[in-house]
Amino acid sequence: MSQAQQQLKKNFDKQGYTPGASKLKCVLWYVMSLMFFKSGVIPFSNVLVYILRAFGASIGAGVRIKPFIHIKYPWKLTVGNNCWLSDCYIENLDGVVIANNVCVSQQAMLLTGNHNYKMSSFDLITSGIVLENGTWIGAKAIICPGVKVKSHSIIFAGSVLTKDSEPYCIYQGNPALLIRKRLINDNLVR
Repeated sequence: MSQAQQQLKKNFDKQGYTPGASKLKCVLWYVMSLMFFKSGVIPFSNVLVYILRAFGASIGAGVRIKPFIHIKYPWKLTVGNNCWLSDCYIENLDGVVIANNVCVSQQAMLLTGNHNYKMSSFDLITSGIVLENGTWIGAKAIICPGVKVKSHSIIFAGSVLTKDSEPYCIYQGNPALLIRKRLINDNLVR
């Protein structure tokens, strides 16, 4: 390998990033994730929740985990009560906190990592995500690193949220913009 290639390889180092677990735990999680989560072999939410807890995830009561979900590091995941996580993509290089009564819909992406494009080394940058109580992340929506989706906000399908939302608001587009306030009427007949 030439000196230039060695320097380039060095430039693309993760600058000391660690996943927060041993290599053995990471490998075991990778295998378990392939076998039980990404394959869809186990459709039972309670089994998937049990496995996530065994790997260090903090998960509340009444949580539904659907098959084909991607979770990078369960030990960096906190989920409150009565949440629904569909076949979404949680790339949690940093902490992801999902509060109570949250829905993360099909193929939504929660991304906690990015690269510093101003550096030739593209240094890894991570920042956690928080989804507060009562939020709904629509199908194929993307939540970017460091974003807080505030209480009872909705991010429409296909939208890209790059900044914190306001509580009780609905966002749409790329980048996601506030389109209206969310009014909740629990008195409606069901």
